[in-house]
Amino acid sequence: MSGVSPSATASSPSPSLRVASVPRTARGWRLFIFYSCALLLTGLVSMLFADLLWRTGWSASRTVLMVLFVILFLFAAIGCMHGLYGFVLRMFGDDRCITGLKEYRGQSIAGISTAIVFPVYNEDVVRVCEGLRATYESLEKTGQLERFDFFILSDSTNPDKWVEEERRWYDLVRELDALGRIHYRRRLNNEGRKSGNVRDFLNAWGRRYRYFMVCDADSVMRGETLVELVKLMEAHPTAGLIQTVPATVNCESLFGRIQQFANRLYAPIFIAGLNYWALDIGNYWGHNAIIRTEPFMQFCDLPQLPGRKPFGGQILSHDFVEAALLLRENWEVWFAYDLEGSYEEAPQAMIENAQRERRWCQGNLQHGLVLFAKGLRGVSRLHLMLGICGYLAGPLWLAFLLTFNWICWFHKHTGLSDIPVHAFTPYLNLSATTHALLIFVICMVVIMLPKVLVLIDLSYDSQRRRAFGGLARATTGVAAETIFSTLHAPLLMLWHTRFVLINLLGVSGGWWPQKRAADGTAWTYAIRRHWGHTLFGLVWGAFMWWLGPSLFWWFTPMLAGMILSIPLSVFTSRRSLGARARKLGLFLTPEEIAPPPELVALRANMKVHEITEDTSPRRPHAGLAEAVLDPYVNAIHVSLLREKQLNPFYAEQLATLGVGTPQVRALGEKLLAAGPDKLTPAERLLIMADERTMVWLYHEAWLRQSLAPWWKASIRGYSRQDES
Repeated sequence: MSGVSPSATASSPSPSLRVASVPRTARGWRLFIFYSCALLLTGLVSMLFADLLWRTGWSASRTVLMVLFVILFLFAAIGCMHGLYGFVLRMFGDDRCITGLKEYRGQSIAGISTAIVFPVYNEDVVRVCEGLRATYESLEKTGQLERFDFFILSDSTNPDKWVEEERRWYDLVRELDALGRIHYRRRLNNEGRKSGNVRDFLNAWGRRYRYFMVCDADSVMRGETLVELVKLMEAHPTAGLIQTVPATVNCESLFGRIQQFANRLYAPIFIAGLNYWALDIGNYWGHNAIIRTEPFMQFCDLPQLPGRKPFGGQILSHDFVEAALLLRENWEVWFAYDLEGSYEEAPQAMIENAQRERRWCQGNLQHGLVLFAKGLRGVSRLHLMLGICGYLAGPLWLAFLLTFNWICWFHKHTGLSDIPVHAFTPYLNLSATTHALLIFVICMVVIMLPKVLVLIDLSYDSQRRRAFGGLARATTGVAAETIFSTLHAPLLMLWHTRFVLINLLGVSGGWWPQKRAADGTAWTYAIRRHWGHTLFGLVWGAFMWWLGPSLFWWFTPMLAGMILSIPLSVFTSRRSLGARARKLGLFLTPEEIAPPPELVALRANMKVHEITEDTSPRRPHAGLAEAVLDPYVNAIHVSLLREKQLNPFYAEQLATLGVGTPQVRALGEKLLAAGPDKLTPAERLLIMADERTMVWLYHEAWLRQSLAPWWKASIRGYSRQDES
């Protein structure tokens, strides 16, 4: 990384520490056994499917159908194996995330410094600060607070958000008496997005900290969990990164509660299965993970991909690639899958969830250019490939269904009669219909088996069973979640197909803040977003009925998801339905039945803000007016700008942007005379980045007689607010 020269001793594990926690042979056997099982299952079922196609006469379209079936079934088989292996390990094994995990608790962290960073981009500032407050207060209770520093790393491009971030940061510092413990920094430019934000922080402050912990804007961490992660890193000096498994919490809409329930109930056995073969060659999910600072600084500076966007340029899904770069240099990456106390939030409506999926899709498809990078380990290429396939599965599934429809149409159009032949495998003596039904049943078993195993696992764990409201309620929740997933899956198929095609056509998805609030989806908005899905489902359904009513009924679940997409999107976004489901005992999670103190404090503080603060929409550029007119806010803003000038790393960037030049003062004159609407967003941000201009604007706005009407209205509004 430019500007950073870590000591040579930290560039890679020392020879005495190079011995991995897991022998290479054991890891290799696990990988071989796990994926051999998935391939064996795929091979057996694919042979049955090929046999079925053979019985009705082979053709080029059947070859395409066969290839698509093999790929799609392999994806399903890998998922099934994760559930199966995880279930066996949880029921009969003691396969913890790190060898010697029980030994780390006595590890001392005296003298160890750790930074906890919250990168934000035009986020809900109240939620960010309250999540940080809950984490801070929880950490304070452990008695280890002096080992940690907190950083809000802002990439916000909205001036109103910028001002609000500074004001609420200072209020938080004052209320917690945390001066010098909680820091705020806004970047001058957001090059590199989130990974660039973290890189900028490390360039300026990284060498002060042995470890840093990356959180999302909506993350909350238990204090004991943070301390244990540091102890884990100290106990395992070859570990470069340890990833926790965040639990989804605080969902209120019906869609959000279904996703939250599925995450909390299914994740343990799937992550246990993933950890079976990953061990010390795991992956990184971008947040709620602890990272060893110096090797990350030295080896994880991301390259610019060749070509134009959306595939070229800055790597969007940086986390997978950063894990791969650590593994390339023999640093270990672990999943702390059995460590509780890591929380995150999620979108609470289908459309907002799809918007997040679009951003992830573009980032994962970029990994196609990283797959063949020199020096990457094979397991890193496997992680990257699995991430890519997660989004290619949608268009491949659609292609499979359309190919099947083509075969049915061609059969009806040509008028050829069925002349089924015997299976080429001697051990099958089934009719063609029974043969097809057997393959269908096997596919359903592969898809549904992990859910059944989850319920069996739950039945043997009384404490966890109570945490989900009992086995009966959990079983009912699984059934309801399966019905919803059946309706939601065709929409994800269409969305993912669209996202992949858009990226192939060279259209970038952009970078937008994630919407997590459960406001509910309006009918008009749902119609605009889903009319294509509904029309596609109606046309496809009519075509299937024309091909044959019996065939139509087999496709009913998929068609229903498309045709009902508008009401499904609207109703599942409702808080009222989410509350009703909770009242009925559906989709309960451990954090709802026995909320941890961190989440209780977070919800209480958020409720206080809702009651005591004015939530009505603010007039345009209200933040800029506040930064100029309010002496308290202006003082905070100016003091942070002055601090930035004292840092040589930022002073050079300020000079490059033209801060402090006469041109900025001229823009300030224009701002007072014509109002903020006459300036471009970049010009407004440049003014706000100039400390002298902001001081001058404060005095001029209150003393000058000739001001733009916008300023006069702002001063009157501020005066009335001050009187009240």
